[in-house]
Amino acid sequence: MMVFASLFAALTAAGAYIQVPVPFSPVPVTLQVFFVLLAGSMLKSKWGGLSMIVYTLLGIAGLPVFAGGSSGMGVLLGPTGGYVIGFILAAYIIGKLSEKVENTGRPGFFINALNMSAGVLVIYACGFTQLMFMAEVGPGTALAFGVIPFLPGEIIKTAVAAYIASTHEL
Repeated sequence: MMVFASLFAALTAAGAYIQVPVPFSPVPVTLQVFFVLLAGSMLKSKWGGLSMIVYTLLGIAGLPVFAGGSSGMGVLLGPTGGYVIGFILAAYIIGKLSEKVENTGRPGFFINALNMSAGVLVIYACGFTQLMFMAEVGPGTALAFGVIPFLPGEIIKTAVAAYIASTHEL
């Protein structure tokens, strides 16, 4: 499982380079969330959360693994740092939810999508909160620039990740 956790940390780092800048927001659209969702669902709470901790520590250590090839503690303390912290919590929570469901059998697409949606909510709650405080904007502005424009992409990423998690097993 350690190898898979390392793999998902690396995939999340690679996902940071696959990005679409949003002109009116400091938060780009990336594939990081896609890999966070898969890590939580496929590796479960312990290893999924650990994979995102490893990813975060690599970025803090100076490796260019955050969105746009950025790194360092400044990213975590900046306006987009809450999203990265949300990755750890989301992978863990998705994993916990998946573990509860697995007692009754392997989760299907719908259950995986629900679990992953909870993870997306956690990521955006953390990101929204830090964006609001660090950019010194109100809740409406933080929602408009840091959450709402990204929801259509998150729906697509969640659907694809839920399909993969429901049809593949580690």
